[in-house]
Amino acid sequence: MADITVERLTKRYGETLAVDDLSFTVDAGRVTGFLGPNGAGKSTTLRALLGLVRPTHGRALVMGKPFHELKDPVRAVGAALDAHDVHPGRSGRGHLRTIAAAAGLPNSRVDEVLDMVELTPARDRRVKGYSMGMRQRLALAAALLGDPRILMLDEPANGLDPQGMRWLRDILVSLAGEGRAVLISSHVLSEVEQTVDSVVVIGAGRLVMQGMLGELVKGDRRPALVRSPRADDLRDLLEAAGASVARDGRADSMHVHNASLEEIGTLAAEHGIPIFELTHEVTTLEDRFLELTGEGGNVR
Repeated sequence: MADITVERLTKRYGETLAVDDLSFTVDAGRVTGFLGPNGAGKSTTLRALLGLVRPTHGRALVMGKPFHELKDPVRAVGAALDAHDVHPGRSGRGHLRTIAAAAGLPNSRVDEVLDMVELTPARDRRVKGYSMGMRQRLALAAALLGDPRILMLDEPANGLDPQGMRWLRDILVSLAGEGRAVLISSHVLSEVEQTVDSVVVIGAGRLVMQGMLGELVKGDRRPALVRSPRADDLRDLLEAAGASVARDGRADSMHVHNASLEEIGTLAAEHGIPIFELTHEVTTLEDRFLELTGEGGNVR
């Protein structure tokens, strides 16, 4: 049984269709990216999983049950949906102690999670003085208080600098390695691609694609990029060998289909043609998204 199951989920707000017959699953031991442009329905889906909105149709289950049926929800699911949802006058530690008390958790757990997210030096500062990156860390600490099996994080990378992004990647991978199901939503595909094992991509509330990242993004989908000062000579040789060659407007550059890097390099060497660059043009997750949907806008 998957840790998270979304089954034909539909949610309408009046005339607005926020989620449209959406189905996917999330397994334990993985970081799964829940991806799509702004307004795609990601936040609505997460709220349905957490019992914060009632589906118009379909089901949103965690550990096989609706959220309100979980016997010990704080230890089953940890969520961070809004890093700004903190009283600005409280300290970071005070905020977490309030949550811990409501959940029946000891204060010692507060200090543990503050250490995990590297906020111990700022634990007694008022949250109104926190940067956006620090607020994101505090939100993750709150999600981790119950040592949950499942983590759901909405746009956790917002406001993080490059060092913070690396830290976030490392901790999420570590948490998944402990056997947790980690679901992170984002519209920034290029950043999340470096973290996730699998992806669920939606657009306009509908499923666009789901699968393991390595299966969805394959370098052999794209041509080889070749740069040579004798590009015309090399093009003639490649075409004679059965390759398809397209020039890209630069005098020394071409895109080569139907020939491996080894075949291109060997052919050039046999004819004494120097090579400046020989690489595969790697397909990115964003490439695949745009290929399947033709959408741009806020996807980057």
